[in-house]
Amino acid sequence: MAVQPKVFHDPALLRAEIRKAQAAGKHVGLVPTMGALHEGHLSLVEASQNECDVTVVTIFVNPTQFAPGEDFEKYPRTLDADLELLSQFDPVWVLVPEVEAMYPTGSSTVVQAPKVSLPLEGAFRPEHFDGVATIVLKLFQAAPADKAYFGQKDFQQVRVIQEMVRDLIVPIEIVRCPIVREADGLAMSSRNRYLSSEEREIALSISRSLTEAGQQIAAGQRDAAELVRTMEQTLVAAGISKLDYIAVADPTTLESVQTIDAQVVILVAARVGTTRLIDNMLFSPVDVP
Repeated sequence: MAVQPKVFHDPALLRAEIRKAQAAGKHVGLVPTMGALHEGHLSLVEASQNECDVTVVTIFVNPTQFAPGEDFEKYPRTLDADLELLSQFDPVWVLVPEVEAMYPTGSSTVVQAPKVSLPLEGAFRPEHFDGVATIVLKLFQAAPADKAYFGQKDFQQVRVIQEMVRDLIVPIEIVRCPIVREADGLAMSSRNRYLSSEEREIALSISRSLTEAGQQIAAGQRDAAELVRTMEQTLVAAGISKLDYIAVADPTTLESVQTIDAQVVILVAARVGTTRLIDNMLFSPVDVP
């Protein structure tokens, strides 16, 4: 039976409710989102429900993580549909704050994202992770949960948040949950709705190139540069309009590796038409020398 989520607009009221629940011995999970929810987000809510007594979902399109010219204004805002999706879970509390509640007039404090933010997305979106770190820390203050759940699709974002939590001694456990994919392999994203049917077919080459890279590693390929070259050929041949990066990296530092002699994460950022998509997969060599 669907249960309408309890919606909060005032962070202080939500914080008081969380503190009350924790004082009663309940564990609270947090799922920060920008809305436009899909099965990927719902898998995070489900993970929280499995481990916690109460789940808090935040819906806030954070202006400080968008650079000029990015899609802040057109980013999908689907609150009614989001609340309907969340009604299948119980209990769920939803924070939907106004911008003023998160960034009071005159607000000038910014969290400088940790070193792991610098490569990859950090190179292409220089101020993005400062905005992410700032809003996530604010959300942790507004919703001081025991655990926070993030999806692996934003692999670098999870690492940034893990480092921030460690560095600033924030008392919350960060849980990274697996990527949820469409039946055809496309990683679920709120931005997928921008894709035309033709562009969607092109976008499938991203997950396909990652899968093929994993197959090469399993077959004995240890040269990261060769893997990148092969993936580039696959993506260009498929019609990717712009390739920002392909990286074979250490999963902890996100520094590029030359030889695959331990677990690696392969990350891709590409544009299909005007839509920028990211994806990644973790791989381990079959035999580590």
